[in-house]
Amino acid sequence: MPSRVGHPLEGVTIVNTKLFAGIFAFFAAMVGIAKADGQAVDWQYRFQEPATGIMRQIQGFEVYTLWFIIPITLLVLGLLVYVMIRFSAKSNPVPSRNSHNTAIEVIWTLGPVFLLLLLAFPSFNLLTAQYSPPAADLTIKATGYQWYWGYEYQTDAENEVSFDSLLLADDDRAEYGKDDRAAYPRLLAVDNELVVPVGKTVRVLVTAADVLHAFAMPSFGVKMDAVPGRLNETWFNADREGLYYGQCSELCGKDHAYMPIAIRVVSEDQFTNWYAGASDDVEAANKQLMAAIETGRKTVDVANNNAE
Repeated sequence: MPSRVGHPLEGVTIVNTKLFAGIFAFFAAMVGIAKADGQAVDWQYRFQEPATGIMRQIQGFEVYTLWFIIPITLLVLGLLVYVMIRFSAKSNPVPSRNSHNTAIEVIWTLGPVFLLLLLAFPSFNLLTAQYSPPAADLTIKATGYQWYWGYEYQTDAENEVSFDSLLLADDDRAEYGKDDRAAYPRLLAVDNELVVPVGKTVRVLVTAADVLHAFAMPSFGVKMDAVPGRLNETWFNADREGLYYGQCSELCGKDHAYMPIAIRVVSEDQFTNWYAGASDDVEAANKQLMAAIETGRKTVDVANNNAE
């Protein structure tokens, strides 16, 4: 970097400013100040904001398990420190000859069994909810390729909709109207998002055409392997409109890191209009959908300002 001439403490001030900014961002993330809908944020250490009931159950189970994990970890740490001090060679020049303690062995056998039962039943309930989907309102086939996703809507035989979804190149942002990097982040944005209606159960048939892939959407609580020659099934029901991002979560080759998944959740009317247009031209339907969403957002903003 080029050298700078100035006050001897100028560099220290800059470093401290960056340090304080980093510390503030860390604690802001911890208390929930920094949030983003459908994508990761800087300094994030927890799950993304849930957009499905299943993901809320997953988050609830994670918090539930922490009530066991943290005390157990502290107990083991305390026991280790106690043993190192209490039974060191300095404290016990003459070693004990005790070989066992029946009461302790009963406790450390029955105790973990009881704790595992407390963890097992909620986890079984969660698994049952994950693998007992309601009747599907929409079925989509997602096929993993090296290194992009192909989607096929299996709803209307007369108006077939299928397209590929590739990583959005920086040079193509203007063409697709996706210059806003906050809404369309680098390495996560795609040229054609998967579009689904809000509040509807979407069944996803997941497979692969070449090697192992994995269809993962953190905000939905979805992660399903894509195996060549096999159809795996998952589902979700998004209860909030928005644009959500995931990635291929199975190492699938040199461009594995450049295989994002983007799902746009819209209203039922917007989905119906998009689907009708996508049967002829997916890209044109996407642009019309983006324009409709932007118009609706501006209308809401104006209404809010008038209310104020």
